[in-house]
Amino acid sequence: MSVAAAVVVIASGLALIAFPGVAFAKPAIAGRFLAAFASSARTHYAEQVLRLIAGAALVVRSPIMWQPKMFWLVGWAIVVSSAVLLCVPWQWHHRLGKRLLPLVVRHLRWYAAGSFAFGALLLYGVLAGGGAA
Repeated sequence: MSVAAAVVVIASGLALIAFPGVAFAKPAIAGRFLAAFASSARTHYAEQVLRLIAGAALVVRSPIMWQPKMFWLVGWAIVVSSAVLLCVPWQWHHRLGKRLLPLVVRHLRWYAAGSFAFGALLLYGVLAGGGAA
């Protein structure tokens, strides 16, 4: 189970690291990608399921990661926030996204830098941990 969790956490980290490449090279594509979140019930639920999987993987893997308490807490924050979003009408998430998207797009480089930093932190947490992959 820990190996599968490591694969999911590493894949999540790599995806977060890849996003800034798109954001800096093709900001319009990155903006469209972000605008697609919660644009329909299908995308809302798909996003939440992916977040649940990533958060659960982080919780499972955290005991053998660098800074296990921090990653355990972050994993549970992702799981709980995803579960809450699964329980509210997707239209609420969509409305919130429509309000926040202009702010995110305006500060896309900062958002991308944060994405890169969190992705790198996830990879470091897995690779610098005490346990085997």
